[in-house]
Amino acid sequence: MIFKVYYQESATEVPVREKTKTIYLEAESEKDVRLKLSHRNYNIELVQKLEGKYLEYEQNHANYQLEQV
Repeated sequence: MIFKVYYQESATEVPVREKTKTIYLEAESEKDVRLKLSHRNYNIELVQKLEGKYLEYEQNHANYQLEQV
């Protein structure tokens, strides 16, 4: 499954919408995504599973690139 992760680069910073970044990961579950990213100091705001038309839309977006973790 493909997941879209919304995060802040530092877990110590207060979340600010304008600084929110996204990455795309392939994982088995949301828990698996969080485990794969646990070594990074991210403040994860949301992990969203992508499927169907929404996945197709994201894959056609210019910023779509699967992160290798």
